[in-house]
Amino acid sequence: MMSFSPDVQDQAARHVGDLLAMAIEYAPPQRALIVHDRRSDLNAVLTEAYCRAIPDARFIDFDAVEPQEVLDAFAAMQSGDLVALIQTTSFRLEAFRIRIELFKRGLKVIEHLHLSRMPGAQGLAYIEALAYDPAYYRGVGHALKARIDGAQGGVVDSGDGAQLVFGSPFESAKLNIGDYSAMNNVGGLFPIGEVFTEAQDLEAVNGRVRVFVFGDTTFHVNCPDVPITMIVERGRVVGAENSTPAFDEMLSIIRAHEGEVWVRELGFGMNRAFSRDRMVDDIGTYERMCGIHLSLGAKHGQYQKPQFKRKDTRYHIDVFAVTEAVHLDGERIYADGAWQV
Repeated sequence: MMSFSPDVQDQAARHVGDLLAMAIEYAPPQRALIVHDRRSDLNAVLTEAYCRAIPDARFIDFDAVEPQEVLDAFAAMQSGDLVALIQTTSFRLEAFRIRIELFKRGLKVIEHLHLSRMPGAQGLAYIEALAYDPAYYRGVGHALKARIDGAQGGVVDSGDGAQLVFGSPFESAKLNIGDYSAMNNVGGLFPIGEVFTEAQDLEAVNGRVRVFVFGDTTFHVNCPDVPITMIVERGRVVGAENSTPAFDEMLSIIRAHEGEVWVRELGFGMNRAFSRDRMVDDIGTYERMCGIHLSLGAKHGQYQKPQFKRKDTRYHIDVFAVTEAVHLDGERIYADGAWQV
């Protein structure tokens, strides 16, 4: 645990205030409910940030009340109101899937999850990742989507001769950029910063890609000493050079249940607080890293493919590519650690 300085507390409050105003578009007379705990310093600094940004909000310490009190507080909210969940681990309310159920009620939701996986100085990176620059996220995000949706194919260049070739148009890209104007729900898991898609024809994905981080079986970042080179044929991982026991175990688990290891999601991460040199341990947070990530396993809830039955798909494991360059239809759109659109 570490104590955050007053300057960091001010930064957190400023970022939360910007998110509320510009991304969530929260304003009175909308009501706000903040459910938090007191198990970590990062939780404490975020809770204080919301207290400064929305002093009239109702605050509930999840660990200090019975579950029914939290459910009753949710029930008292009206469509358009805001609920923020600040979780050192993950709140559990039996079969109640919190974010999904709150969205069904028309509520705006901000979820901060697994803060315990980002100890010490990693909390500083997490706080920085909450900064909201609408010109960057919306400008670059929508431009990326337009380029992806219009492309006939693309290449991820991982250096050292490793190129992963997408010989197919892409599915309509999804946005996680703090612009909810065309979406049914407002909010989600924070920090934000991603545009994602996958090949329309998954079997048109071939080549090699160097992986410098992957999600392990505990949903933590696993960073091998040397990048692992995945060999992909017809959309499946058929080999891994410079592999590690943990990576081999992950591939074996997927194969045991799904038979093959498919490459599905192609994620264009946008959050400039995270990079190959600046990580946090929580894989779900690090997924926003500025660069390319892929998913391994047949599971992807956003895109339906005829060869997969939902009940048979179990795994969606994020892996992060060394990203030297990204090309769509032969034009370079990523260089020097940034998107060029």
